[in-house]
Amino acid sequence: MPASTLPADTVQHVDTPMQHFVPSYSDGFPAAVAGDSALGTIDTLAVMEIPPAGKAQPFARSPLHDTPSMALLLAGLLAVALSYHAGYKYIGNLMHYMISTRRRGNLFEDHTLHETTMLTALMANTCIVQGFFIYYAVQLFCPSLAPLLKGSTFLHIALFTALAAGFTIAQWLVFKVLGYTFTDKIGARLWVEGFKATQSLVGLLLLPVLVLLLLYPTHGKLLLSIGAVLYLVARLIFIVKGFRIFYSNLPSIVYFLLYLCAVEIVPLAVMAGLTVWLCGTLSL
Repeated sequence: MPASTLPADTVQHVDTPMQHFVPSYSDGFPAAVAGDSALGTIDTLAVMEIPPAGKAQPFARSPLHDTPSMALLLAGLLAVALSYHAGYKYIGNLMHYMISTRRRGNLFEDHTLHETTMLTALMANTCIVQGFFIYYAVQLFCPSLAPLLKGSTFLHIALFTALAAGFTIAQWLVFKVLGYTFTDKIGARLWVEGFKATQSLVGLLLLPVLVLLLLYPTHGKLLLSIGAVLYLVARLIFIVKGFRIFYSNLPSIVYFLLYLCAVEIVPLAVMAGLTVWLCGTLSL
């Protein structure tokens, strides 16, 4: 179409030469325009460095967020709660079983079926709590083994619980044999009763410490130290009761020192070795 037939404004637009836009602040805003705050150049501003991407790490599931592990802990608590209504007398007599060495007959000598059920639930709860403590102890005090525990939290806790249960049963059998070997039937019964009572009590004492450990794992070393002290106190109570039962003359102290080394110290070292062996076996 000829230019003469186009509208006037279109013709003017076509015939007008193109003008280039020139920004007013090509070198940046001056201080007056920028709100009286002097802006530096881009090379003077802070730069956030992006760290190099490394190998993706698997998600480390803690026992608190592991459903099977928490179900195991709650199962132990539920067993204690269900047994308490009928077997509460056993808890009321715990102090008697822990410290009493009276040899004549009394009402505390024979357990009823309900008290035996209560005792079994308390011992099971202690083994479960100890399994959790072993899991955290391996993570904090054996850093080389910590990566081995991240893949299967429940499997390790269940095996550590079974290890604690086996250790408890082995101790019970050893105490029965030693009791019937070095003392009479009544003394052996008093000694074994003291062991079962201290083991039942230590599970209840460690339970609140375990709850804090689950909620605040960053304070693990402090909480594990508190748990170790509570366990040591319970063992000392049991050792003192054994000394009162077995002590008859001065030479018997030598046998008692041998007992401490053979029954109280060596088994703990064996259990620590088994724990390390289990962690290595499960990682294969």
